Amino acid sequence: MTVLVTGGAGYIGSHVVHDLIDRGERVVVLDNLATGFRIAVPAEAPLVVGDVGDGALVADLIAEHGVSAVMHFAASTVVSESVADPAAYYRNNTMGSLALFEAAVRGGVKHVVFSSTAAVYGNPVQQPVGEDVRPAPLSPYGTSKLMTETMLREIAAAAGLSYVVLRYFNVAGADPKGRIGQSSRMATHLVKAAVQAALGLRDHLDMFGTDYPTPDGTCVRDYIHVSDLSAAHLAALTYLRGGRESVTLNCGYGRGYSVREVIAAVKRVSGVDFHVAERPRRPGDPAAIVADARAMQRELSWTAAHDDIDTIVSHALAWERQLMMQA
Repeated sequence: MTVLVTGGAGYIGSHVVHDLIDRGERVVVLDNLATGFRIAVPAEAPLVVGDVGDGALVADLIAEHGVSAVMHFAASTVVSESVADPAAYYRNNTMGSLALFEAAVRGGVKHVVFSSTAAVYGNPVQQPVGEDVRPAPLSPYGTSKLMTETMLREIAAAAGLSYVVLRYFNVAGADPKGRIGQSSRMATHLVKAAVQAALGLRDHLDMFGTDYPTPDGTCVRDYIHVSDLSAAHLAALTYLRGGRESVTLNCGYGRGYSVREVIAAVKRVSGVDFHVAERPRRPGDPAAIVADARAMQRELSWTAAHDDIDTIVSHALAWERQLMMQA
């Protein structure tokens, strides 16, 4: 049984590929390398450079490698970018996913694990946010993911496919073994950007919005370590192979940190007091969003191993220093 990992050269996908290989799985990666890195894919996993929207290519990969499960990460993921160019997000995220799902059904794929996002919830009043909260995305990015969830649910019901949708909250950190991490030089992730500021790779850190209705005026997010998120994907695959019903699950720790608190953690761990510039709010950013992750813990028998903001920051910092040495 081979697992096709789309976007497997990207930040989260590459962590999952490494963990699948470590578990003895057969893996093939499909990535167009628009934001992914060839070096992030382990030698044991064949890398095919191409697009998930190429149904013929996907069909050939499924047939050639005997693919029985798909883990779908390939997507554009920057909220502000989606607001500026929504058509690109619907084209890449939604239409590309439709072509992938159609090819998967035709090829006899049994299971799909889909990388979704907490952005589908928008700016919920209820905190923490359970999976039963009505989605109300604030950005084309969130809408494109919600549309993909809907397509997957309805296609799966018609075709006898089973799936797990994982709605990520804020992913951060890097592989504790130092093999991979967030490698995009100017990524928009807060922890990545703050670590770069601490190391002098940015002359300052922008803090967007200080007048939100939160305890310190800055956005509050639930940060999950990328390795814990990867473990959730492997648990989801095991869950589906066990014949369980399709399910949608939140991926977080159930605890929120404000932007100011994350910045303080990076300064504390790095020992560097870098400059922070206060900026206006960005469109599409909710004030606060924290996961109710009890369903994931229960359904997947998942337990966090790195639920500590200083640990997340220290792994991100170690990876960034490693990138500096490679440059």
